Amino acid sequence: MEADGPFYRRERARLLAALTRVFGVENLSLAEDVVQETLAKAFEAWAFGGVPEHHSALLMASAKNRALDVFRRERTARKFAPALQHLIESEWTLRPAVEELFLPPALKDDELRMMFSCSHPHLAEEVQVALILNMLCGFGVEEISRIYLASVAAVEKRISRGKKVLGASQRLFDLTAEDFAPRLSAVHRALYLLFSEGYHGASDEAVIRAELCREALRLARLLVDHAPAATSATYAVAALMYLDAARLPGRTDEIGDLTALFEQDRSRWDGRLIADGLALLEQSAMGSELSEYHLEAGIAGMHATASRFEDTRWGEIVGLYDMLLKVRPSPVVALNRAMAIAQLEGPEKGLEAIEAISGIERLEDYPFYAAALGELELRCGRSEAARAHFQEALDLARNEAERRFLARRVEDCAGGKPAISRATPR
Repeated sequence: MEADGPFYRRERARLLAALTRVFGVENLSLAEDVVQETLAKAFEAWAFGGVPEHHSALLMASAKNRALDVFRRERTARKFAPALQHLIESEWTLRPAVEELFLPPALKDDELRMMFSCSHPHLAEEVQVALILNMLCGFGVEEISRIYLASVAAVEKRISRGKKVLGASQRLFDLTAEDFAPRLSAVHRALYLLFSEGYHGASDEAVIRAELCREALRLARLLVDHAPAATSATYAVAALMYLDAARLPGRTDEIGDLTALFEQDRSRWDGRLIADGLALLEQSAMGSELSEYHLEAGIAGMHATASRFEDTRWGEIVGLYDMLLKVRPSPVVALNRAMAIAQLEGPEKGLEAIEAISGIERLEDYPFYAAALGELELRCGRSEAARAHFQEALDLARNEAERRFLARRVEDCAGGKPAISRATPR
């Protein structure tokens, strides 16, 4: 077990959502402290003997007892004890019958319900999403700052401000159908970022974290399967995840090294997930909405359905990126568009597109910005310039897989060997 691994993240989210629901958001700090202490004690106790079979129930029992000890000292235990006892007996599978009468169906999952509760209307969406990533997805402040390309101090302020607003709420979990729809956008964004961090995130331990992708897929499936969450955008979010997840087996080779898109063995891609993703993409076309997720899912579909790299419809992909930049402009989207232009019109045109990116300074610490420049310079025959860019990217690499991949590209410059870097669109 690792203190920031998938087991920790998953159980922390379960415990925090359950304790906050029972004790109230005004006691959020208590719930966080109790969860942290409970998991620390469990890790210590299970370090050598392994995780017991019914660990979730054991963790909940331990957390309940620790929390009640605090409340007993404050003479409030009587109010909360019955609800906690019911939760313990349910072992995470049964919900109090009274809840079923009031909760929208998609909110019967504790973590999903907590996500909607964190999407408080008095908070900006970026604050809502930061809260969800921190509290429910287990992301630290530094991880969130890398996701947003923002400073650690700015993210800390967002989370602190958000928790204060939640703590003052008198009806955090008492959501109605009217509350539900306006909060869906923040939940979409949080699940999208959760999946993206697993697919090609900034972890210093692994280039792919499949457990984050699986968790995002699970929660997205809940949204799709239960009204009133099954909107056009929800289908698009799910379609994007399925289509990208289908290609995960090909993104690394047998020893875990990154594989460039044009080198990937497409027979390793998951045909079932591609089919499911395309079906979801078709369902997302209902209505007149065209979200960023529709466009990204469309791009993912172009890649997933190309039987060979040479068959990729780059012209259509550039067109989708053009629309995506209008819906949600960002330097990362613009960089991916530039690489698509390079495939369509040649490397010089790709370099021109990169030079024209607004806010490109935000990508200075992103290794695959420098790698993209190196790739295009190498394809133009300027191996020395390419090598300098790849070396810069190597210096910025965040984990061993990225370092090995970029070190190979530095070496390739000596032989003038071009390839397609990960900065190529997904």
